[in-house]
Amino acid sequence: MDKKKIAVPLVCHGHSRPVVDLFYSPVTLDGFFLISASKDSSPMLRNGETGDWIGTFEGHKGAVWSVCLDTNALRAASGSADFTAKVWNALTGDILHSFEHKHIVRACAFSEDTRLLLTGGIEKVLRIYDLNHPEAPLREVDKSPGSVRTVSWMHSDQTLLSSCTDMGGVRLWDVRSGKIVQTLETKSPVTSAEVSQDGRYITTADGATVKFWDADHFGLVKSYNMPCTVESASLEPKYGNKFIAGGEDMWVRVFDFHTGDETACNKGHHGPVHCVRFSPGGESYASGSEDGTIRIWQTGPLTDHEETKSHAANGSVGKVKVSVEEVSRKIGGFHIAEEGKTKEKE
Repeated sequence: MDKKKIAVPLVCHGHSRPVVDLFYSPVTLDGFFLISASKDSSPMLRNGETGDWIGTFEGHKGAVWSVCLDTNALRAASGSADFTAKVWNALTGDILHSFEHKHIVRACAFSEDTRLLLTGGIEKVLRIYDLNHPEAPLREVDKSPGSVRTVSWMHSDQTLLSSCTDMGGVRLWDVRSGKIVQTLETKSPVTSAEVSQDGRYITTADGATVKFWDADHFGLVKSYNMPCTVESASLEPKYGNKFIAGGEDMWVRVFDFHTGDETACNKGHHGPVHCVRFSPGGESYASGSEDGTIRIWQTGPLTDHEETKSHAANGSVGKVKVSVEEVSRKIGGFHIAEEGKTKEKE
């Protein structure tokens, strides 16, 4: 039996409580970025390639359940247990908008054109905020049948996607009418729903199953049983030939998209894996866990240089090194940078 090569991830410390959501920006002129949500109430922004810490968004007073970045990585959004969704300036860390809700906000997503913010949560309502006119009355989409767990935009912002914590299925909503036009049936609640970068597939995780759906015709394309209950799954964005899944057994597994065969199994987390996401170019993927860490794994075989870099990253626990040029280029001096560094855990 062939022994699989042991992958050595970049380990990103800093959160003091479980990491529950991850989101990669598209590739921008300054590279790509990774934002994380944690129950410690403070989302963190990192260089998506190196995992280096850039800044911490401070202002929530409860666990943060969901985070996202807009297309240009200029703004971030977060949904929290403090009954608010906040929009942040990703260059400075300042709060741009704080939208009050009546209950916990579990999910948020920028529209593709970045003008709108979609939120959902425990109160079973999908809300759309116009970020160009934040004082204008918000739009509420027809009541969700259950407590909202995930939300996303599709079809050039013409369709909304949502799943619920307390019932199976993914619901697709027509933005104009505000009505459900299709339900993708699953036996268990969908804990992760991702629209592929090319818009072809919807990847869902429910119970111990990962499913792939046709994003245009909504038919089930593939369904694979997993070795354990999985909480999150992500499709490789460049070639679409592999996917990752993470869940309660603490392993991050890689599978062949066409056959469902497991091709790699990465261990390193010390608690259940709550979220996994591929980077926008597919060269790496990130996982977030109950153990409070983010791990960034290389997709292909590691070179000697990359292995050295990985070990170095693991050796500098809690001390991220960001070049002055990189930070100044991307964020022009994150005003909370010094404060954030003190929060990195030794």
